[in-house]
Amino acid sequence: MRSDLTRREFLERSCCLGFVRPILSTLQSEVAIKSSSPGFRIVDSHVHIWKTDPKYPWAKETTEPPKKDAPPETLLELMRSNGVSGAILIQVIYYRWDNSYMFDVIRSYPGLFRGVCRVNPESPKSPADLARLSKIPGFAGVRLSPAAGPEGDWIKGPMMEPLWSLTRNLGSTMTVLTSTTRLPDIANLIQDYPDLDVVIDHMADCPLNNRVELQKLLDLAKFPHVYVKISHMWSISKQGPPYLDTHEMVHRIYDKFGPRRLMWGSDWPLVEGYCSYSKALSLVRDELKFLNSEDKEWILGKTIERVWPFA
Repeated sequence: MRSDLTRREFLERSCCLGFVRPILSTLQSEVAIKSSSPGFRIVDSHVHIWKTDPKYPWAKETTEPPKKDAPPETLLELMRSNGVSGAILIQVIYYRWDNSYMFDVIRSYPGLFRGVCRVNPESPKSPADLARLSKIPGFAGVRLSPAAGPEGDWIKGPMMEPLWSLTRNLGSTMTVLTSTTRLPDIANLIQDYPDLDVVIDHMADCPLNNRVELQKLLDLAKFPHVYVKISHMWSISKQGPPYLDTHEMVHRIYDKFGPRRLMWGSDWPLVEGYCSYSKALSLVRDELKFLNSEDKEWILGKTIERVWPFA
């Protein structure tokens, strides 16, 4: 039985994208990236990295590994040129439960990255694995990815109590990648752990103009420790940039959660198949006209650093 969301496994879709740009310069870890935005730091809540290297083998489930690498040097150059000061690395599905590459990159660039790991949610060893990973510098929590179909029913299984309890006891964060159809199951868990910070990735990829499914996401606003990444506008939209058909939905999420519980994320490098890193940032910084300057300060940085402090 598969433990993760098939359509989001970078879907082997990323392996046919020529998204990795030439590296203009190698950034040394001791050189801080300074934000070009006046008065506040911009932090990216959602990026992935990987490389073809026998030291970091692909998981046995990865039958079609990516054809292009997504190295930190390329990401750092994009961050530098867009005034982004730091980023949250999300363990990529290609490695499954082996988080070695992500944590090695964090060690190589101290102060610039934090990492959200993966553990096998169906394994009895997962709490011990999470406890071990939590001791690694840069650890920023764990991510679960329950599929919408029966293969994701482990979200209602026996390993959830020990995993969610441990995450809470660690004072860490639970990140969830799933569809809106699974949000009632997530709500049941959140209700049992109301003081645990829970981050919902990509607005749960809520389909456009579906108020029933959107309401499942909006209903989570009653839990004060739930946060939402307003990302994947480019994936949900049926238009091109600036994806105006998604703005009403984002506005409704903003009205319900408020800017202090929302965060932007680029989802690099997958975003390169739709628009550029710069445009992904611009969607929130420039195109959502209902946001004021204080809103942007929270969504682009302060909310992210409140959930995942860099200091």
